[in-house]
Parts: sequence; C-alpha cells; structure tokens
Amino acid sequence: MLVYFIRRLGQAALVVAVMGAIVFVSIYMVGNPVDVLANPNADAKEMAEIAARLGLDKPLYEQFGLFVWNALHGDLGRSFVFNEPALKLIAQRMPATMELALAALVVSILFGIPLGMLAGLRPQSWIGRSVMTGSILGFSLPNFWIGLMLILLFAVQLRWLPSGGRGETVNLFGVPVSFLTLDGLKHLVLPAVTLALYKAALVIRLARAGTREAMLQDYVRFARAKGLSPARIVMVHILKNIMIPITTVLGLEFGSMIAFAVVTETVFAYPGMGKLLIDSIGRLDRPIIVAYLMMVVVVFVVINFIVDLIYAALDPRVRLSEQGS
Repeated sequence: MLVYFIRRLGQAALVVAVMGAIVFVSIYMVGNPVDVLANPNADAKEMAEIAARLGLDKPLYEQFGLFVWNALHGDLGRSFVFNEPALKLIAQRMPATMELALAALVVSILFGIPLGMLAGLRPQSWIGRSVMTGSILGFSLPNFWIGLMLILLFAVQLRWLPSGGRGETVNLFGVPVSFLTLDGLKHLVLPAVTLALYKAALVIRLARAGTREAMLQDYVRFARAKGLSPARIVMVHILKNIMIPITTVLGLEFGSMIAFAVVTETVFAYPGMGKLLIDSIGRLDRPIIVAYLMMVVVVFVVINFIVDLIYAALDPRVRLSEQGS
C-alpha cells in the first residue's frame, strides 16, 4: 500500500506540474493586460512603465521561471486590478463556492437516489417513465437557461426567493457561511438547485441502472425467499450495493461542481470564485485566472487521488495490477 501511495503521489505531482505549465502559457499568450489597465489617453512611456511594474516586459520564459519559483513558495502572483495576492482573493471567495457546491451535491443526492431507485423498481410504470423523462431534461437543458427560468418564476413572478447575492452570513470556525441564517438559505436555494439539476439527472440514471442490476442478483432473490419485507430488501440490500458506484462518481463530480459553478454564480451574481473568474477575464487579470485554474486542477487531482486510495484499500487487486504493470 505504501508503494502504491508513493506512486500515485508522484503521478499527481506530475499532473499538477504539467497542467501548471499549460495554464500559464495559454493564459499569458492571450491579450495584453496593459491595454485594459492603462488610461485610454496614456502614451507609450506610461504603458511601458505599467508593463515593467507588472513584470510583463520580461520574455515569456523568464515570467514562467519566476512563476514556478514563486508557486513553489506558495505565491501565485498579485492581482493586477486589486494589487493583492491572487491566492488571498481566491481564498476569500472559496467558502461561498464550496458552500454552493456542497448544497448542490446534497440536493442531487436527496432527489437523485430515491427517484432513480423508484424508476428502477418500477421501470414500466408512468412514474418510472416520468422520472427518466425528467432526467433527460436535466441533461439537455442549459444551466444558464434553467437559472434564468427559476429567477423568473420564484423571484419575479412568485417573489418567494431572492434573485441573486449570497445573503446574510455568520462565521463558523472563522469561515463565513450562509446556510446557518434564514436569509442566507433563501439566497442559496435557487443557485444550488440550478447547479444540482444536471448531477441529479446523472444520479437518477446511476441509481436506476444499479437498482435494475441488483434486482437480478442472487442475494436479492435469497432475501425474498427468506420472507424479508420489500422495504428491508430495498433499503438494506439494494441501496447498500448501489451506493458504491454512486459515491465514487459523486466524489469525482464534486470537483466539476466547483469548477463549473462559474455559470451559476454569474447568473445569480453569487460572490464565489466563479464570479471572480469572470470579472478577472474581462479585465485580463492574469494572476487571478491562473490561480483559479490551478486551484481547480489541484482539486481534481486530490479528489482522484483520494478515490484511487480508497479503491486500493477496499480492493487489493487494484494494488496488484499496478505492481504487475
């Protein structure tokens, strides 16, 4: 297990290093931040001074070398616009995005697993067909369109929920959270549901497929032969077994929720990392963009790393296959 851990850790570090190079080069070759930051009436001398102050007058390889050296010391640069460390600005917005992603994950689980199991237990009924039709819509409808429709219905027409923002927050272990206040919960509902719909559709399909497969297994037939109640068979035998693949997929999908919350945060003016990214793109604030993308890369790598370790701990055949290769 130790050898497997070291090998996976080395692979994760290599992925982060390669993606860091790709992110830096791709971002720093697009546009010129000086054109955005400088006064429209600035002359060539003033623009050259701004470029020198930001370190943009150096060749690309020197900028990359400085970026790598600073990154190894925990510094991903200072924002061109805010003149503050990029990681600090990302960290200030991270609690909001993490809260939104966790809320969306909970919503997708609470709705996806019961509906998927229901569709798997009664595939030919009108309920099962309706659930699968709804999952197709969840896959097909654009995220931003769903958010706009929810705003139109619940914020504009019914006036039940606010249309944007994060609402009132309180500190929990020094971290500002909104789910502990009524106003914060109201602001969280619409963006969380919007972000959760696609994942809920995915969970529905996984739960349905797992339920259909589990119903044909010998342990379910044996449980029926023993006279166990249908509710016990479903809640103990079927649910327990279908949760293994669902948990794995949701662990990986949680990273995508964090990464792709950009659209949802923009639609609802939610003050998370995605909203900061969109604002930074408009201003060509390169350090913020690079810091955000590197954070997303690290999140994906860490989640995959943890999932690999869990699989290796649960199934020794994974470690043996790695040693054999």
